[in-house]
Amino acid sequence: MRLFAAVVPPAGVLDEIERAIAPHVGQVPGLRWPERATWHITLGFFGEVPESALPELETRLARAVRRHAALDLAFTGFGAFSSLRRARVFWAGLSGDPMTRLADSVRAGARRAGAAQTDDKRFHPHLTLARAKAETDLRPLVESLEWFSGSPWRAESVRLVRSHQGAHVRYESLAEWVLAPSRPD
Repeated sequence: MRLFAAVVPPAGVLDEIERAIAPHVGQVPGLRWPERATWHITLGFFGEVPESALPELETRLARAVRRHAALDLAFTGFGAFSSLRRARVFWAGLSGDPMTRLADSVRAGARRAGAAQTDDKRFHPHLTLARAKAETDLRPLVESLEWFSGSPWRAESVRLVRSHQGAHVRYESLAEWVLAPSRPD
């Protein structure tokens, strides 16, 4: 099974992003825009995981998630990997509580459970909105969206998701764990 752990933003917040990017969808040659149903913030990509490892993975991820408080976040701006001038991924960025410790815990738990293909790239929280096979200059797109600032929202849970590959990519939520209540200021 091809698995990853993710935070899925609330529908109202995704509505704001969808409205912001709507005039640009299909307008940038070479960009492929995945369906909104696939939008998520990846905390850890685990690759192919044998079904026999699933119970241990779920146990370890539940433990990792419980150690972290809910996160107050907002989408604030857009960017691209690897750079705006030579982009292959167009994304919405986040501000607010740092997600790095949560992502590190989730990835460590997955490794301990035997998910050997965990992603070792430096964590950069983002919501992928489009991809390109060839490097594409996205400076005009990002500049046209500089005005955007999303509403604040709270990330309250983490999902374990199975990715079904093929002509039509589909995601299936296998488990979900609630983050600890936010600590008072």
